[in-house]
Amino acid sequence: MSSKQEIQKINKPWGHELIWAKTKDYVGKILHINKGHKLSLQYHKIKEETIYLYSGKMTFVFENEKGELEGVNLQAGEAHHISPGRKHRMIAIEDCEIFEVSTPHLDDVVRLEDGYGRTCSREI
Repeated sequence: MSSKQEIQKINKPWGHELIWAKTKDYVGKILHINKGHKLSLQYHKIKEETIYLYSGKMTFVFENEKGELEGVNLQAGEAHHISPGRKHRMIAIEDCEIFEVSTPHLDDVVRLEDGYGRTCSREI
């Protein structure tokens, strides 16, 4: 069965996200990060996600296999997978559009550091 999907826009201090798909099995988002802004350093207990940088440039900070934070510069057309428990953050070098596909655990966010005063962690 096919049905029209309602698009949900959520404004964030770093830009906004559009939730364009939401089912019991997966979620699809488009993240817009304004140049010079960054998302929280965070991890998820259950949520698993893959990001695809559609436009712009960003630094993707992630916890490597040694448990250390490492940053890599991503160009449009590059993708990265984020496993549960892996610390990560995105920093926009230019305005960025990022496609994110994930498991549907949207409230599974543990913030470790945030530049916008958001101290509440949402855990499932």
